[in-house]
Amino acid sequence: MKIFLNDMFCQLWQGEDPFAKVLQLDGKEYRNKEGRRTLQLTLGSCSYFLKVHQGIGWKEIFKNLSQLRLPIIGASNEFYAANKLSALGVDTLTPVAFGKKGLNPARQLSFIMTKDLIGTISLEDYCADWKINPPPFRQKIALVNLLAKVSRTMHGAGINHRDYYICHFLLAEESLSDVSKPLCYLIDLHRAQLRNKTPFRWAVKDIAGLYFSAMDIGLGKKDLYRFIRSYCSGDLRHELTENKTFWRQVQSKAEKLYLKDHGKQPGSVF
Repeated sequence: MKIFLNDMFCQLWQGEDPFAKVLQLDGKEYRNKEGRRTLQLTLGSCSYFLKVHQGIGWKEIFKNLSQLRLPIIGASNEFYAANKLSALGVDTLTPVAFGKKGLNPARQLSFIMTKDLIGTISLEDYCADWKINPPPFRQKIALVNLLAKVSRTMHGAGINHRDYYICHFLLAEESLSDVSKPLCYLIDLHRAQLRNKTPFRWAVKDIAGLYFSAMDIGLGKKDLYRFIRSYCSGDLRHELTENKTFWRQVQSKAEKLYLKDHGKQPGSVF
């Protein structure tokens, strides 16, 4: 069994069973299926998001494995990924409580509670009308460079996200007063994987997902080159020559995702 409680929850649940307390909590429910329940709740004057994993059963585990998908069996990935990203200087979720018990992966009980990121908007929503109403040039460059830096830091530390889309970046609205210094939080880390080194195919998957999700917001060739240059933190020409296989696979996978989602080919950028 593993338990983490911040100071507030140590005092609030002193002498209590954290698992029993978590199962008693209620709030606005966002998801309740496949053994995972997600809800927003208020304790005192603070708002939180809680994810409770109650085991997905062997049938679901084998189903995922047969489809060559790694099953999500608990809250551990999200907890450890959030802590590691924070230590790396990436703005992300702040866990306030975490627990895991049980050795049987099909019946394991775990939970993670994080601070609610109030006053934010997803990049997907914020960028939705960029084709019609382009953002300030400095802001667009800052956001492109920021996402590239987060991607580089994450992959360089052996972390891959697996659901890496612009909707999973929350932009702090208060940071919009200075277009050159946007503040974005990376969320939805429950499928994240942590290794010593990020495998090639998982890095491709992440960057392709990010590219696919940004294909319709009006980015041009120069914006994509800015991202690549910032992601590799080096010479663009050298990167496109030495790592052309990586970027070709990113483009190919992103186009396939777009075709599957929209039923048509994306407009040409490169």
